[in-house]
Amino acid sequence: MSLPYPTREEIARLSARMLLEIKAVDFNAETPFTYASGLKGPTYVDCRRIISFPRVRQTLMDFMAATVMRDAGFEAFDNVAGGETAGIPFGAMVAERLGLPMTYVRKKPKGYGRNARIEGVMTEGQRVLLVEDLTTDGGSKLSFVDAIRETGASCAHTAVIFYYGIFPETTQRLADHGVQLHHLCTWWDVLAEARAQEAFDAATLAEVETFLTNPRVWQAAHS
Repeated sequence: MSLPYPTREEIARLSARMLLEIKAVDFNAETPFTYASGLKGPTYVDCRRIISFPRVRQTLMDFMAATVMRDAGFEAFDNVAGGETAGIPFGAMVAERLGLPMTYVRKKPKGYGRNARIEGVMTEGQRVLLVEDLTTDGGSKLSFVDAIRETGASCAHTAVIFYYGIFPETTQRLADHGVQLHHLCTWWDVLAEARAQEAFDAATLAEVETFLTNPRVWQAAHS
């Protein structure tokens, strides 16, 4: 029996379209953006904007719930944890759709009181889905996963709205840690939709494709 959800390809196309529509994505080849790592690139995405657009956030969260159920199972989780800070609202919305308890994971212990990293109720043996807004190379997810596992719960899945999809080591890095990544769209999906919509000029889109094809070489040339 087929599931009453859009195909992965349609979810990716529509997710990319929504990110472009709410201007969560920007391309600028002339004045590259500086990332948290200090490196530069002609692409930028801000998934935090999603919470201010009710129809977009509702659809994307429906897509995320459908994706994790289709890929991981309908009864695969007992708890949904959002990662501080951008993952917290999305974790709450996915938990509501899956009918599960919601928790969130701090980036570091808060330094007083219980000195906790997990807020809410997470118990030993629970199967936890970690929800975040995006992932680049997967590194930030590992600390959250470890904090979840320290409670005696398990965490074998993480779901994000946006996955860069340009660093080949990402999925293997997560897999080596026992974590499967679920995502809605990548930079390649956004580039394809931007071209379909003619959302940016041809020269900018060509430069973005050059970056996405080999980001490390592009960054070295623009350092």
